[in-house]
Amino acid sequence: MTKNQYINREISWLRFNERVLQESADPNTPLIERFRFLGIFSNNLDEFFKVRYATVKRVVDAGAKLKGALGDEKPKALLAEITSIVIAQQKKSLEILNDIELELEGKNIFLINEKEVRADQAAFISDYFTQKVSPVLMTIILNDLTDFPTLKDTAAYLAVKMTLPLEESEAGALSRIRRKKDLRYALIEIPKSVNRFVVLPSEGDKQYIMMLDDIIRFNLDKIFNMFTYTKIAAHMIKITRDAELDMDNDLSKSFIEKIYESVEERKISDPVRFVYDMSIEKDTLKFLKDKMKIEGTDSVIPGGRYHNRRDYMSFPSLGREDLLYSKTTPLPVKGVPPEGSLLQYIAEKDFLQYTPYHTFSYITRFLKEAALDPKVKTIKITVYRLANNSQVAASLINAVKNGKQVTVQIELQARFDEHANIEYAEKLQAEGVKLIFGVRGLKVHSKICLIEREEGTNLKRYGFVSTGNFNESTARIYTDYTLFTAHDPILKELDKVFDFFETTYKIHKYKHLIVSPHYTKNVFKKLIDKEIAFAKAGKEASIKIKMNSFTSYKMIDKLYEASRAGVKIQLIIRGICCLVPGIPGMSENIEVISVIDKFLEHTRLFIFGNDNDPKIYISSADWMTRNLDYRVEVGCPIYDTDIKKELIDTFNMSWEDNTKSRWLTDQQESPYRKLESAPLRSQFAMYDYYKNQLEN
Repeated sequence: MTKNQYINREISWLRFNERVLQESADPNTPLIERFRFLGIFSNNLDEFFKVRYATVKRVVDAGAKLKGALGDEKPKALLAEITSIVIAQQKKSLEILNDIELELEGKNIFLINEKEVRADQAAFISDYFTQKVSPVLMTIILNDLTDFPTLKDTAAYLAVKMTLPLEESEAGALSRIRRKKDLRYALIEIPKSVNRFVVLPSEGDKQYIMMLDDIIRFNLDKIFNMFTYTKIAAHMIKITRDAELDMDNDLSKSFIEKIYESVEERKISDPVRFVYDMSIEKDTLKFLKDKMKIEGTDSVIPGGRYHNRRDYMSFPSLGREDLLYSKTTPLPVKGVPPEGSLLQYIAEKDFLQYTPYHTFSYITRFLKEAALDPKVKTIKITVYRLANNSQVAASLINAVKNGKQVTVQIELQARFDEHANIEYAEKLQAEGVKLIFGVRGLKVHSKICLIEREEGTNLKRYGFVSTGNFNESTARIYTDYTLFTAHDPILKELDKVFDFFETTYKIHKYKHLIVSPHYTKNVFKKLIDKEIAFAKAGKEASIKIKMNSFTSYKMIDKLYEASRAGVKIQLIIRGICCLVPGIPGMSENIEVISVIDKFLEHTRLFIFGNDNDPKIYISSADWMTRNLDYRVEVGCPIYDTDIKKELIDTFNMSWEDNTKSRWLTDQQESPYRKLESAPLRSQFAMYDYYKNQLEN
């Protein structure tokens, strides 16, 4: 394959984030929600620099060539291209921000800065600073420090420059010369413990909001009252640090200790991005860059007045329901009784929970029942990310107290959740839960649960397989499928997966499940080969896939092969997609779309036409090299005909979306799809689909 038959994954990721930015500009998105999409865009960008940019920078710093994910890209040129794209996106985001603020003014909502404060607002702002902000403010004078302070990763700082008056003896000849001792530089850390948006007293139907940054700017005289300055300026800066974990090989340390130490070292890892207010004075910028030893391979991004715009995800609602998404109450699953034994129902029929359209409570209800049922003997579950105050964790602890054998495979290397998972691991272990800390060289990303229950003289298995985490908080905004089943052949194979966690030298065989790292790639290739054979035999052949990301070149090549054979392929990829659609003679039978809307599309669904007898799977795995080769992932077949129909229906609804879907083109553009059919917004249609199920 040549270079132009793959799209670089870093560039594709940036184009995905541009689709998020599109949502902040889309008039179909409620006004305050548009602010929040700006926050998501910014948060995504922070994580990109911590992980992906940092990885490429490591290669550049090592003077090596990066294989695989970069393809033929030269790492140093790629860093420059990334920086160029990000600068353009940041400029666009500032324009969108200004537009949103102007539209808010039309709705009587005003964001004011320190220069726009009226006399009747000053007392409130001054008192707020004294009571809420000043006690937690960290301020550092930089001039006389031998070592520049270590700035926190993605924390926001105000870089302050004070101009002090010359002493009388130095006046005259030196009056036009600015000497270093006439300047004082300081850093003020914007405290995270105080809400970034301060709602001021309203005036009639007018509402006012002030950024915490500007509250601090308004009170600079209080902070620096020991200095007699003639001029003072404060501009925001932030840095992003490399977030890769560097694990040491000390055999005397436990795995938890190694993860903990690696996470702590992340706090002082190398910076990879420096963002600054473009209106900052040149001498202040030079002072900071010199002191911080900003290198040529670091991405230096001129930005606007405010950074850490991820905080916009928490922009206050102000009671303005007219400027927010309409609230939707998660629905029950049709036919599943709200009371009584859930296990008894599952014994009779599989059912599918599709959050956030369905309530997440079936997972917690399943675990609570298992914890209390005297006949349940064992519970096994994988944990990747849990909510704060997790009901899942509480149920597992309750099960131990009721005499169950509980085994939890907890992934300590779940990125940015390492600390939380260490705390949960210690808590669960202290309560008597048996913990497994993963498989050497692999992350455990599967989302599975298995219980065993005594029924007569036999042990009967029940369980569930999911595409997403067992997390009550994210289940409100992430779309994920969870299959509840008592299908014994599937559950026996789930038991094999748990056995592999403990005895990794045993490589099991599976007839039903698709398990990484040993089988996923080959099983999916065989399924694609069947479609190729159908196409060559003149039969209808199709592949429909919905994933988060698609970066595996080997799987891309396989779909190119299928396209050349005449297989019709529909891909719904939310994020990165390295496949290039529409190449004549290569991928002309492949169409790719992306849906970005109110909820985060997180499902992984695979539908193979199979000569009009569809084979359908849900999975925890995207088609990325890491998921296929370096993680334990589980894909599960769907055998129930009702659930099959439901999954095909939901895929088709996403595919027919002509309001919030975009084409992914060979030029990496993402134009909104304009179809001739009646307007359809798939996420809203999905909710109506399940609501109608209950009513009919």
